[in-house]
Amino acid sequence: MSFLKNLSFAAAMTVAASVAGAETVLIHGEAGPNRGARADALQWFADQVAERSENDLRLDIQWGGALFKANAAVQSIGDGVADMGSVIAVYYPQEMAAYGIADLPVNNPDAWVGMRATDELMRSSPVIAEDLAKKNLVYIGTFTTSAVHIGCTGDAIRSVEDIKDRKIRGTGAYGKVFGELGGNMVNMSIYKAYQGLDTGLLECSQGYSYAVTALKQQEVMDNYTLLNWGQVGGVGIFMNKDMFDALSEDQQAVLLETGADLSDEFGRMITTANDNAIAAMKEQGVEVFELPAEERAKLVEGGDEMEVRGYIGIEALGRTQTWIRQ
Repeated sequence: MSFLKNLSFAAAMTVAASVAGAETVLIHGEAGPNRGARADALQWFADQVAERSENDLRLDIQWGGALFKANAAVQSIGDGVADMGSVIAVYYPQEMAAYGIADLPVNNPDAWVGMRATDELMRSSPVIAEDLAKKNLVYIGTFTTSAVHIGCTGDAIRSVEDIKDRKIRGTGAYGKVFGELGGNMVNMSIYKAYQGLDTGLLECSQGYSYAVTALKQQEVMDNYTLLNWGQVGGVGIFMNKDMFDALSEDQQAVLLETGADLSDEFGRMITTANDNAIAAMKEQGVEVFELPAEERAKLVEGGDEMEVRGYIGIEALGRTQTWIRQ
């Protein structure tokens, strides 16, 4: 590990010592494929960084886990395997606990509000910045998965009762609530859910509409239930701190400002992408249902109980959400 950190620092110093006016290329690691709304947003971010820096900065995105898988992102970025990359907080319940506040099952399916609240929290907290610095990381910007829904083979989830004894891949705290409601939870990455549903290792998988079609999971689903419950917001761009510190103030500002604008752009993208994904599922023959309001209320209640029992920091997120709405 020390070798990698020294290598990262040496690379950062090389950037700092580069000839004035030379293009700086930053390697970005992304576990997901080069398709779908998040891929489009990441490409938008890369294009904007180049444009706003007048081509002084450029991103070289390595897609599909070519540099590291989703569950190795934090250490890999911190160690300098990549200059920056996408991090999904649910894979790091301890290391990224603060970012995981955005993953709690609160009654907030609004993608834009969730992203703006999360972005404000991550940028305004010196405690979070200090904790990230210890991991050799700098926060750049936030995506969101948007609202968590569930696709199944066989019978659909039409009520909380239907969760019991089903083999389900969960998503963070949303999966924990399903487990407490009787689901037989299977530990599996969203990137492997296609195979899980296809082979019978899974009967259902929690996920997000745009991701279903990006990962082609509609091909192995019979039905899809809109839970309209909440979202996973701890998904974003982080940078190796040694590399960030080696950049000029102007270059740092471009990255941070573009990262802040990512929430607005992705909010626009994700709404359209989710609508298109639902339409694509229906065309594929997937039946789409909406969970009745009384059943949805049971999920919200289960999420509220989880927050009371052990999660901290949700009040800070709630205050930020209130501020944004105003």
